[in-house]
Amino acid sequence: MYVPAHFEADEATVRELLARHGAADLVTVTPQGLQATLLPFIYDPSAGENGSLLGHLARNNGQWKTPALGEALVIVRGPDAYVSPNWYASKAEHGRVVPTWNYLTAHVYGQLTVHDDPAWVEDVVRRLTGKHEAASPRPWSVDDAPRPFIDGQLRAIVGVELLITRVEAKAKLSQNRPPADVDGVIAGLRARGDDRSATAVAQARPARPGVTARGAR
Repeated sequence: MYVPAHFEADEATVRELLARHGAADLVTVTPQGLQATLLPFIYDPSAGENGSLLGHLARNNGQWKTPALGEALVIVRGPDAYVSPNWYASKAEHGRVVPTWNYLTAHVYGQLTVHDDPAWVEDVVRRLTGKHEAASPRPWSVDDAPRPFIDGQLRAIVGVELLITRVEAKAKLSQNRPPADVDGVIAGLRARGDDRSATAVAQARPARPGVTARGAR
């Protein structure tokens, strides 16, 4: 991944992205070519030296049956948004501005292991459910469904684990723009209703002179 120095994502940002993301693309190189599947993953920071990503595939999905050649890749995405030049204060000053796209992403590489084990898969399903139901006033639980039904569902999927070997991450969030332009981007995103992207830009902005990093965020 091309990552200019001013768009490098720090370790804390990467960990938060891996912990809070929704679904990500699992990409493997096989003798038949590239294969990819969009999957929800759970990040387990305690596994190995760099943590792991845990998920599951449909048993009928041939990707898990096809040996991966070398490392597998999971592409994790955070907020992303179109940025209009109209939001920049510098547009009125000199007009030398163009549209761009802001985004936060991580390319997570590692060794892929398949777990064709109902107990392992059920643990991942419960952890995924707990993560995504946490904000609900009445969270759904695996135990809400009849056990025979759950057993049947578990037989229809297999687990996958990416033991992370390295991460390349990029946070392109207007850090290269003057402070007034960053203010305009945040305001423009909020006016559009994209509070998630606006918050990401606000958190990534460089500290202003005389302002601590905490205060700038």
